[in-house]
Amino acid sequence: MTDSDTQHVAFIQFLSRHEPVIRASIRAVVRRSEDVDEVMQMTSLAAWSKFDTLEDHDQFAKWACVIARFETLKFQRSKARDRFELNPDLIALIADEAADETEQRSQRLELLTTCLQKLPEARRALVMQAYQPGCSIQELAQEVGKTRDGMYQMLRRVRMTLMKCVENGLAEGGAA
Repeated sequence: MTDSDTQHVAFIQFLSRHEPVIRASIRAVVRRSEDVDEVMQMTSLAAWSKFDTLEDHDQFAKWACVIARFETLKFQRSKARDRFELNPDLIALIADEAADETEQRSQRLELLTTCLQKLPEARRALVMQAYQPGCSIQELAQEVGKTRDGMYQMLRRVRMTLMKCVENGLAEGGAA
């Protein structure tokens, strides 16, 4: 394997590991999911082109969030004709705060994954299905023989259980 191949593999591993945090920092500023995908793609390309300048790979998430900030600003400027776009100074402030919170977000995502695994298989599958893009709660409720309101109540209880599990994990120092 060449040095270039090794560097490429390392980049893909870091990007895959930290994509949820990077994507969340973009989503904090960009509303439409299609736009988040576009900015994420631009961020990935920019990060790849600059990856050889990253000295401390432990800082990949924070570094990539800074790149995402600039890509978000560039994207927002290209959409400047939309009267509902955020002020660039506000975008910068939100992006800075998001970058500062990357470690906490990563920890919360890890805890959420652990907490999801603790759910009974049927509940976990139902929750995962409910949050798939394009999922209709009405159709899902019909599939499992619940009313729409009953499905919303069940999902609310599961979300509360997950939230308490994550909070307990944070209080215990990261172990859910």
